[in-house]
Amino acid sequence: MNRRNFIKLTAVGGLVVIVSAGVITWVAIEPSDEPLTSASVLEMIDNLAKQEITSKSGWGPYKVFVHCAQSVDYSIDGYPSHKSAFFKNTAGKLAFSLFTKKRKMSHNLTEAIPGAPSIEEAGNINESLTLLKNSLNRFEQFNGDLKPHFAYGELTKSQYELAHAMHFVNHLKELVVNS
Repeated sequence: MNRRNFIKLTAVGGLVVIVSAGVITWVAIEPSDEPLTSASVLEMIDNLAKQEITSKSGWGPYKVFVHCAQSVDYSIDGYPSHKSAFFKNTAGKLAFSLFTKKRKMSHNLTEAIPGAPSIEEAGNINESLTLLKNSLNRFEQFNGDLKPHFAYGELTKSQYELAHAMHFVNHLKELVVNS
């Protein structure tokens, strides 16, 4: 691992310091009031399926929902690529711990899952919502061993459930729902 690609996360009173390629960024993480379970995400999906959805910036809704489905599926099937064990045991654990404490995730909303196949920019939004719903239902029914997260390492089913919900809610911030 070279220095340029190393990311260091440090938590200080609800702030995360991200150091990447010599650039320092502070990201504030505030606690979330969102209900964060697979059931709450499934309810949000049902509500979104009845709405017109657009994007503020970054990825469009189709790509967001397929990306979230990929993440859920990879927790069962295995992620295609992983950060180093050192990263997962240090920065990854620290980031997930902070996200869990605040019940809110903050991450680059246009960064693909490492090694995942690229996703088309646009497509049928309801099909992508159905794909995500099917992935979440599959996750809820899955009773086997879950695969390590590419950045956070080993997670329990309840930790993964929270991670998937926080991930989805974080991506929703870039979308606009037009009633």
